[in-house]
Amino acid sequence: MQEVIQVNTPHYTNAARWLAGLAFALSLLTLGGCAGTAYPPLSSAEEQPPTHDYLIGPGDTVNIIVWRNPEVSMSVPVRPDGKITTPLVEDLPASGKTASHLARDIEKALAKYIQEPIVTVVVTGFVGPYSEQIRVIGQAAKPQALPFRDEMTLLDVMIAVGGITDFAAGNKASIVRNVDGKQRQLSVRLNDLIKDGDISANVPMRPGDILIIPESFF
Repeated sequence: MQEVIQVNTPHYTNAARWLAGLAFALSLLTLGGCAGTAYPPLSSAEEQPPTHDYLIGPGDTVNIIVWRNPEVSMSVPVRPDGKITTPLVEDLPASGKTASHLARDIEKALAKYIQEPIVTVVVTGFVGPYSEQIRVIGQAAKPQALPFRDEMTLLDVMIAVGGITDFAAGNKASIVRNVDGKQRQLSVRLNDLIKDGDISANVPMRPGDILIIPESFF
């Protein structure tokens, strides 16, 4: 078994960590189609991740409802810097928080102007934080980043990206996953799943997974 370890630097931002992970994945992609390295398989029997609470990310829209105060209730986008602005509340961080967490923060901010505010936050236009998105690179029909959804599987990802190209080495594909602060590369069998209908090749995805689909050179 090979294990790839990433050194975590405390002062890195989430974006810096993601860029480092993507650079690592791209370096693996250039070798994956012809290299004979065997990675440990990701089994469909792997334990499902714990219940996942959705975290707000840049690009999401949040509908803020302040009970009995319609004048400060509205839908606002989460800006690229992860913050929101509403009447009476400016530049409030929202990215990385649950809807309930954000609602409590808004209540604290509004308490300066409204007596005992009661706030409900409803998230729409789901994108999620970059650190939780599923990224598909290489020989997918439509390589892209996808918002993670509860109980998402490899098959769901393949449907979203339109499958693999004719040049893909599907059974040499792999997932780069952060496990206990370390990056591991785990093999998956896309040809068996997509072309042969082998459901045993379907595996659970986790937030932040990077699916690498190399090109077949022979």
